[in-house]
This record gives sequence, structure tokens and C-alpha cells, in this order.
Amino acid sequence: MKDLLLSIVNGLVEDKDAVKIDIDEPDAEGVIVYHLHVAPDDMGRVIGKQGRIAKAIRTVMRAGAGRANQKIMVEID
Repeated sequence: MKDLLLSIVNGLVEDKDAVKIDIDEPDAEGVIVYHLHVAPDDMGRVIGKQGRIAKAIRTVMRAGAGRANQKIMVEID
């Protein structure tokens, strides 16, 4: 799942070296939280107008996690 998120985000940002993904352990409900960190200049590219790109990233990640029987959440920091 981390590779999927990384490949999506690398296609959007200019500073690929600044992309960092931290993964939390599953909580009580079994939800794994992915914390995505990008350069401040690339934050707008990842979020998009009115959060549309961020919502699309979360949708794709949730669909991929569903196939792997996981519950995930993507936080953009």
C-alpha cells in the first residue's frame, strides 16, 4: 500500500525527494493511518482545488486496501 501511495504522489509533486510516508500501527478498529509529508510548495498539488485530488487519492487507497482486507486512512501533513 505504501508503494501505491508513493507512486501516486510522485506523479504529482516536483520535489520527489521531500515525499515521506509514515505508517502508524493499526488502532482498536484495525485502521492503519498513512501520514503523507510533502514539500510546502507541493502541498497545493497534492490537495488540489477544494481537496479534490486529496479525496481521489484517499478513494484509490481505500479501494486498494479493501482488496487486501485492510482499513486505511490517509492524512496529508
